Amino acid sequence: MKLREMTDADNAAVAALVRDNLKQHNLDIPGTVYYDDGLDHLADYYNAPDRRYYVLYDPSTGALIGGIGFARFDPMPDTAELQKLYLSDSAKGQGLGYKLIAYVEDRMREAGFKTSYLETHDNLQAAIHEYEKSGYREIPRPDFVIHSAMTRFFTKQL
Repeated sequence: MKLREMTDADNAAVAALVRDNLKQHNLDIPGTVYYDDGLDHLADYYNAPDRRYYVLYDPSTGALIGGIGFARFDPMPDTAELQKLYLSDSAKGQGLGYKLIAYVEDRMREAGFKTSYLETHDNLQAAIHEYEKSGYREIPRPDFVIHSAMTRFFTKQL
């Protein structure tokens, strides 16, 4: 498995991966990224100095099997939001989520961020377990939450 920055050619595959994962967990509902207007054009959004998205792919087939990103999180100083950690079913259960988290945290540090913030949902128990094992601490729901369906919130000092 290899990682690289997302390109325009990845837009459809990343959007499909995100929507498929959300649907599997009954989160294909308003108030999640499932309905975000920009989901089909993520490469445009992440093409900025303070945000990046990385895709995990199988070099033998070129198939996209996962992704993770970050973006400056203005409501909290020196903070980046860990965003859109998703894996295909074929990639789950191999420890790749932990590797993606560690990778994106290193990129956050390189960009000068001191804290990582993330939002998730009770339905995503495997992800919550990964975040907690990766050192994230749960915090109360902040007032500035954009995706209203999210139910769990975490931070980690980088």
